[in-house]
Amino acid sequence: MGIVMLTALNKLPRYMKKITILMVDFLILWVALWAAFAMRLDTWLPKYFFFYLDIWGFVPFLTIPVLYYLGVYNAVIRYLSPHFLVPILRSACIAVLMFAGVAIMNHIQIPRMIYIFYCANVAILMGGVRLLAKLYLPDVSYLECRKQKIALYGAGKAGTQVAHALQGSSEYRVVAFFDDNVEIQGWEILGIRVFPPHQLEEVVERFQIDELVLCIPSASRCRRREILESIDKIQDVKMKILPGIPNIVSGQVRVDDIREVEIEDLLGRDPVEPKIELLREGITDRTVLVSGAGGSIGSELCRQILDQHPAQLVLLEANEYGLYSIEKELRARMSPGDEVNIVSVLGSIVDGKRCQRVMEAYGVQSIYHAAAYKHVPIVEQNLSEGIRNNIFGTLEFALAAEAAKVERFTLISTDKAVRPSSAMGATKRFAELILQGLNRRGSTTEFSMVRFGNVLGSSGSVIPLFRRQIRTGGPVTVTHPEMTRYFMTIPEAAQLVLQASAMASGGDVFVLDMGEPVKIMDLARKMIHFSGLSIRDEETGEGDIQILFSGVRPGEKLYEELLIGKSALPTEHPRISRAEEECLEWKRLEGYLKELRYALESCDAKAARAALMRSIPSYSPSQDAHFDAATNSSGEPILFRVS
Repeated sequence: MGIVMLTALNKLPRYMKKITILMVDFLILWVALWAAFAMRLDTWLPKYFFFYLDIWGFVPFLTIPVLYYLGVYNAVIRYLSPHFLVPILRSACIAVLMFAGVAIMNHIQIPRMIYIFYCANVAILMGGVRLLAKLYLPDVSYLECRKQKIALYGAGKAGTQVAHALQGSSEYRVVAFFDDNVEIQGWEILGIRVFPPHQLEEVVERFQIDELVLCIPSASRCRRREILESIDKIQDVKMKILPGIPNIVSGQVRVDDIREVEIEDLLGRDPVEPKIELLREGITDRTVLVSGAGGSIGSELCRQILDQHPAQLVLLEANEYGLYSIEKELRARMSPGDEVNIVSVLGSIVDGKRCQRVMEAYGVQSIYHAAAYKHVPIVEQNLSEGIRNNIFGTLEFALAAEAAKVERFTLISTDKAVRPSSAMGATKRFAELILQGLNRRGSTTEFSMVRFGNVLGSSGSVIPLFRRQIRTGGPVTVTHPEMTRYFMTIPEAAQLVLQASAMASGGDVFVLDMGEPVKIMDLARKMIHFSGLSIRDEETGEGDIQILFSGVRPGEKLYEELLIGKSALPTEHPRISRAEEECLEWKRLEGYLKELRYALESCDAKAARAALMRSIPSYSPSQDAHFDAATNSSGEPILFRVS
């Protein structure tokens, strides 16, 4: 009955709510005054009740306007903070003064203890009524608005602050805490019970919890991953996370800090503390150029290079919008005292002469070459452009660096270059051979390459595709149930690239430790689950998102590798190894380059593929791939592609 009344009151207009509170406070003042007399005279009906009628009538009427003037009625009861007691106490003191004033003006002798009792009664009754209303109104709002029920994993400082922040939310209602700390299990924090983690499934079902928020920002990435995997079996609960944010320390946790659980939270590792001397080597107070500066890897390289305070940072990018975006971001990232000269160059690595002029004009000393075509199916269907950009672009760019007397040149390579089955992998392996050949020829530029697997969230990654498919209701397309890939976060990959480059001595092939390989099928399952959805059962038809197997595309392998040889040598960094691999003499490479150039000019796809297979014996293209020559309206070949 009480909740129904509160629900009805909650629907009233604001002015009607104020009138209701005024009437309640008038009653409170009258009851407080009567109780003060009753307590002092120790009787339910004071002896001089009728003698004090003028006080009983005038005190509330005189006090209410003063309380209104002080702003007591401007506060929204549902969102009252503990500080609301201050104006209540002030109001009680004013009520006593009004009471004493009326008594003095009427020459009425009032026992002093009645004033004290009256003050205490006003404070207790006015504060108590508002507190009770505050406690019940969230339930009213929940019945009315159907708030989502939330459980918080972590009842420490961050979890408590999140719960407090959500108390005034119109969307969420915290119903349970979970914490590993045995000492607080069974306690109540802000009126919310703390449960042990092993009861999570039971509590979720009992309270019909909609979302579970992980509130342990101080935990390591590995620990967060362990917790997320431990609750993986719970169905139909959306997972969110409170990341490790600096303002936790200052006590400023906002509801906006809560975000969706990203796949990086499940696959990412705790980073190894970087070696500062390696990060600064070849960057600090020097001129650095990044090709493909607007791409996923290139842009992160630019961010981390900027943090090491180079003298100049030259951004080379063929995509105009990509170049504009990264330049704008880097300039906003700079501190007022930074003196880094950022230069944006719109151009392609294929234009070797222009690249050489840029390098000479700005005195480039270190280059990080991230520009490449990397999407396997696209390059597979556009072999000519893959060869032109990845092979001849790298050749022209490297020769330009050599002519401009650049000190260091680091190629960003890929695990798909190891025993390649795709055109993209083959062109990247050939690019590695070019740098190794230039080094063996006796170049003054120190050429090296860093090889690693997929990076989480890059433009060509499967993860953004899965996110879009889940957002639109599916199906999620997986090529093969046994498809396996290595994954690494973009910041970690870029940081390791910079440190590997500093250890180069010429012709080095560095391999990054990618951690454990991950099945793409498991990846899809986890992304669906942590979105609060279920996988559709093919037999019963129950579930939210369907998983379809689309088949392995031409050029794709089920498993990726990082080493061509059998072993790799350790370096001074625990996650960077140096591969020992065979390479070709420059003269042999020149012969293969001539074959590829002739194949491009004559649009002979079969000759291009044959040249790639001769230069890279481990290259084994898909058997179902065949090459066609596209022609214009006159029947002249304009390009060749894999179909």
